[in-house]
Amino acid sequence: MDRAQIDQVRRFSRTVTERVGVLQENYLACDRPIGEARLLWEIGEQGQDVRRLRERLGLDSGYVSRLLRALEADGLVTVEPHPRDRRVRQVRLTEAGGTERAVLDGRSDELAGSLLASLDAAQRARLVAAMAEVDRLLTASTVTLDTVDPEHPDAQHCLRSYSRELAERFETGFDPVRSLLPYAGELRMPHGLFLVARLHGEPIGCAGLKLPQDGSAEIKRMWVAPHARGLGLGRRFLAELEARARLQGRDVLRLDTNRALTAAIRLYHATGFEEVPAFNEELYADHWFEKRISAAPSR
Repeated sequence: MDRAQIDQVRRFSRTVTERVGVLQENYLACDRPIGEARLLWEIGEQGQDVRRLRERLGLDSGYVSRLLRALEADGLVTVEPHPRDRRVRQVRLTEAGGTERAVLDGRSDELAGSLLASLDAAQRARLVAAMAEVDRLLTASTVTLDTVDPEHPDAQHCLRSYSRELAERFETGFDPVRSLLPYAGELRMPHGLFLVARLHGEPIGCAGLKLPQDGSAEIKRMWVAPHARGLGLGRRFLAELEARARLQGRDVLRLDTNRALTAAIRLYHATGFEEVPAFNEELYADHWFEKRISAAPSR
């Protein structure tokens, strides 16, 4: 890792924490530290599942429990079991909690305005654009890729979303029964694998890799949720699957796609895939791609 890059990241972190008031004992001049204030804001008007709240903020369960106890003691939240599943705890704002959250919201707007006030119009535009880029890249850095069973609930969520989107985008619609999509067993080792991408614990994408015993590795069912596009996840999936195929001793990586998926086609060209004659009878495919990869040396 480049030392200058690390130093710049640390300088940026110090500047931001100082400028937005994180170091103050009482955040935004309210009578509570930033941890409690952020949790109060994140709970929102609709309330939250405590587990999802913890995953969203990346916080230890014990720390979240302490924060919630403090807010509960101040009469700002209630924490109760879910009526249909008592293992799940739900947190909701009380009337007092909603009032304090509104105060925090207003003061947050004031703080944001103060960051821009001393800059001219061009500088404000540059700062906001830079913040948007930093936000996008930091978000991308928090996405995890995990190997899961294709029958896992997160995998099934992605696959259903994948099928719905293809049905909307393909001229002929999309019927999974008529496609050459692999069955679950083909996406489990040693026959293959299935990856799920998660952001704050929520599934936002998937990609499968077939590893037939006597054939080329093949990418199947690659999908990224619309709201997560722009995070570079498609490239990350391709790089990860290529590395996995290489480790399995494969030197060719294949995939097929439909002409409606123009962004995906551009991505395949940009990442070294070349169009080849059809290598299967996929009803929904218009383009077939192949990439030569260097197999990992055997040990």
